[in-house]
Amino acid sequence: MTELPAHLLVVDDDERIRGLLQKFLIRNGFLVSTARDAAQARRLLAGLEFDLLVLDVMMPGEDGISLTRALRATLTVPILLLTAKGETNNRIEGFEAGADDYLIKPFEPKELLLRINAILRRVPAAKTASPAPKVLHMGPVRYDMDRGELWRGQELIRLTSTEATLMRIFSAQPGTAMSRDKLVGDMPREDSAGQERAVDVQITRLRRKIEDDPKSPRYLQTVRGEGYVLQTD
Repeated sequence: MTELPAHLLVVDDDERIRGLLQKFLIRNGFLVSTARDAAQARRLLAGLEFDLLVLDVMMPGEDGISLTRALRATLTVPILLLTAKGETNNRIEGFEAGADDYLIKPFEPKELLLRINAILRRVPAAKTASPAPKVLHMGPVRYDMDRGELWRGQELIRLTSTEATLMRIFSAQPGTAMSRDKLVGDMPREDSAGQERAVDVQITRLRRKIEDDPKSPRYLQTVRGEGYVLQTD
């Protein structure tokens, strides 16, 4: 059976940019819908499923970061932010809101294509039934390695694609310290200082979903001079 192309939603208030991105991405094998603002994007998201969102940060009304933060309350769809602001603090704000990647304008269309494909490769594969799933236990939280799912009791904890990537890395070698360099390798960014800070932000967010007390982590621990380690029960 032929695999269906990924469906992308491009949200930008500039009609010319929307049209150019849509044509370019369609030529490269994607299904592409567009929205002129956050309100139109919400209407499309209410009726359609997307594999990735490309959001402009600087939009009138609700901006891309605010929309990202709101969508993260209910959706795990990967989000790539586009912005003219390249400072590290701006990128960190985007990651804290729940974005998976951040591309600074102006950019080469090929770089956008590479970023999109990299994010889609990191998205967990379609879940299939497994007769004997491997499960890691962290107090009341459990992680199903085969399905890539994090649960607290009967509640499925939503993970972004980046958080899911981190869980796959840690769960493959529980009890083994993972350096920032290794983690950075799975989350490409613009500069090394920003990369390491971005990893720290993602770890902080993941701890909030795993730990009873994220400020005193029991399971996702910092190993001084080495990085991070996932300890299990």
